[in-house]
Amino acid sequence: MKILLPVDGSEQSVRAAQHVVAEVRNCTDYSILLLNVQVPIDAPEIRSHMPQREIEAMQETRGGDALAPARAVLEKAGLGFTPAVLIGPVAETIAQFAADQGCEKIVMGTRGLGAVAGVLMGSVTTKLLHLTDLPVTLVK
Repeated sequence: MKILLPVDGSEQSVRAAQHVVAEVRNCTDYSILLLNVQVPIDAPEIRSHMPQREIEAMQETRGGDALAPARAVLEKAGLGFTPAVLIGPVAETIAQFAADQGCEKIVMGTRGLGAVAGVLMGSVTTKLLHLTDLPVTLVK
C-alpha cells in the first residue's frame, strides 16, 4: 500500500501521521510519502530583492520545518518514509504528486472547519477531493 501523507506542520497533520502509524502497524508491504507543498511566492517586493534560488531555498527550509512534527511521529514508530517538499498550488500539487507516484490513498489532517466554512474559504481539502479519484482519509 502506497500512502501519501501531505502535512503542513499543524496538530492536525500530527494526528494524520498517528493515524497512518496505526494503519500500517501490522502491514509488511507499505510505502509512506510525506509531503509538504509550499505556495509559490510571487510578491514583487520579495522577487525584486531576492534571487529565485534564494526564494526556493527559503521555501525548502519552511517545507522541512513543516515536515518535522509528522516526521518525528513516523520515526518514533520506526516506520520508513520518503519526504518531499514541492512548490506549487497546494491541492493541485498534492493531487498530481499522488498520481505521479502511484499512491493508493491520501491521508491528511483537516483544520476542523465545518463544511460551509470549508467551501466558502476554498479549503485545500475541498479542492483536493474534487481533483483526485483516490480514497482520501481526513483526520480531524
